[in-house]
Amino acid sequence: MPENLFRRALTCLLTGDVDAKLVLVAALEADWRQGRLVFEGSHALPELINEPGRPDKPLLVSARAVEQRKVSTPEGRAALIHSLAHIEFNAINLALDAVYRFRDLPKDYYDGWIQVAAEEACHFALLRDHLRTLGFDYGDFTAHNGLWDMAMKTAHDPLVRMALVPRGLDVTPAIMHKLASCGDKRAAEILEIILRDEIGHVRIGNRWYAWFCARRGVEPIATFRQLLREYNAPQFRPPFHRNARLAAGFSEAEMVMLEDFSARE
Repeated sequence: MPENLFRRALTCLLTGDVDAKLVLVAALEADWRQGRLVFEGSHALPELINEPGRPDKPLLVSARAVEQRKVSTPEGRAALIHSLAHIEFNAINLALDAVYRFRDLPKDYYDGWIQVAAEEACHFALLRDHLRTLGFDYGDFTAHNGLWDMAMKTAHDPLVRMALVPRGLDVTPAIMHKLASCGDKRAAEILEIILRDEIGHVRIGNRWYAWFCARRGVEPIATFRQLLREYNAPQFRPPFHRNARLAAGFSEAEMVMLEDFSARE
C-alpha cells in the first residue's frame, strides 16, 4: 500500500542528521516519481514546526554576528562557501515544509516542491564536499536563521509563502565572480549549477504565486507590493539579474515593479 506523502515529508523535515536527511530526501523524490506515495485524503492539520531538523552545528547567531572574513584568504573563502551551504541546507527544509504544510493542492504543486527539495540537497552536498577539500566542514562557522524565520512568518498562507521566501538569483553572479577571481574555479562551477537550478525554483514559486492569486481573485503585482511592506521582507537590492528573472517567469511589468520598489526603499 502506498505511503502518505505528508508523513514522509515530515520525517525528512525533522531529521537532524545531515547525511540521513540527504538520503531521505533522495528516497522521497524517487518514491514520489514512482507513484509510491499518496497525497489525497489527508485531512489532518499540519504541525507548526518551530525548528526543523538540523545538526548541533553551525551555531546560529543573528545575521549581524556571522563572521565576516576577506574572501582573499583561504579561511574567508571557506566562510563564504559555508554560508552558501547553510542557505542550501535551509532551502531543503523550506521546500520540504512547502510540501508538508500546504494541503489539498494539485499534484503539480507537490511535483515542483519535491523537485526543489531534491535539487537543494544536491547543491548542499556539492558545497559541503568542496568545503571539505579546503580543510573545513559544515558547522565550522556560525550561521543565521533568516530563511527559516521567513518560513515561520508565512506558515499560515501558501500565497504569502510563494511570494516572500527569498531566492538568490541576483547575488549569485557577483559571488561567482568573486570566487573565480580568488582562483576557486570549482566553487564558481558549483554556483553556476545552483544558479541554473535556482531559475527553475523561482519559476515554480512564481507559477504557484500566480495560481493562488488567480484563485483568490487578487492582482499579483499590487498584492506582492503589499506583502513586501506588511511582512517587512528583505529588501530587493539592484543590480537585478534581469535575464535570470525573465527566464524564471518574471514579466517586464514585474521587473519594473522590483526596480521601482528598490528605488523607493
